[in-house]
Amino acid sequence: MPQLRQLAEFPAAATDPGAVLTATVPRQLVHRAAVAETFLTGWARNGDDHFTVTAQWPRAHQLHVSPDRTAYEPLLVVETVRQSGTLLAHTEYDVPLTHQFVLQELRVTTYPAQLAVGPLPAETDLDVHFSRSGSRRSASLTYEVDVRRDGERVAAAHVAFTSVGESAYRRLRGGRTVEGVTALPVPPGLPAADVHRALPADVVLAPTRDEDRWQLRVDTEHPVFFDHPLDHVPGMLLLEGARQAARLRMPADRPQAAFRATFHRYAELDLPTWIEAETTSGGEIRVTGIQEGATVFTCVVNAAGW
Repeated sequence: MPQLRQLAEFPAAATDPGAVLTATVPRQLVHRAAVAETFLTGWARNGDDHFTVTAQWPRAHQLHVSPDRTAYEPLLVVETVRQSGTLLAHTEYDVPLTHQFVLQELRVTTYPAQLAVGPLPAETDLDVHFSRSGSRRSASLTYEVDVRRDGERVAAAHVAFTSVGESAYRRLRGGRTVEGVTALPVPPGLPAADVHRALPADVVLAPTRDEDRWQLRVDTEHPVFFDHPLDHVPGMLLLEGARQAARLRMPADRPQAAFRATFHRYAELDLPTWIEAETTSGGEIRVTGIQEGATVFTCVVNAAGW
């Protein structure tokens, strides 16, 4: 097979194109429909339950890069960590692609000084240690991640989730399906600048009479939060609700650095989700999501330097 002219100046590419050129992993392996929302570029096994995952972050993104394009948002780290667990579950632990993943716990601490946007897309390495228990039909998985960029630590994370088969998921959802659930109308949102967003469409909080309580705006047409149809409110939308609620209570000059979230139950599309925020004695912002009086998730947000 003749060598491609475009690769002639790269000797390593003649025998190992991956040494020079990279592409994203198959989008199905990270539960994404859009290639543009797939950030992982590869993975390798380093030992029992120990892996390296590589990722590339774009210099501009509707949600995950600051409006002035100077910094990556912490939730980009969260999404990259989420994708790494999904990828490894499917490729290294034989979790079928038809399984659904139920997120239970997520903790991530970022180092804002390492999240600056540079002249090229950021290349990051994720050192992942996995743990799995249960059966092929239903498995509990946890993993720890150390995220580095040019050898510098960007973030550390812990994630716990469960994978369930189709029949178990149907029982878990109590008959709710993508086709059978209609989301509520989307109420008017807060001013975009108040929550550090460039576009009104990316505002996920609607004001109420209580300044510390908002309704979550669930726009199923949003191309990032609803990259594909879902029968519930996605975890990343709930985390963005926490990010925006905490932003309203934090000093503008303090970048957000850490999120500690617990997901208690599914947030349903056809019920209003109320977001409440309070400042703890230690200065953290505790955000709670509520549906019909029951807590669906809690998230504690820290600013850098707190």
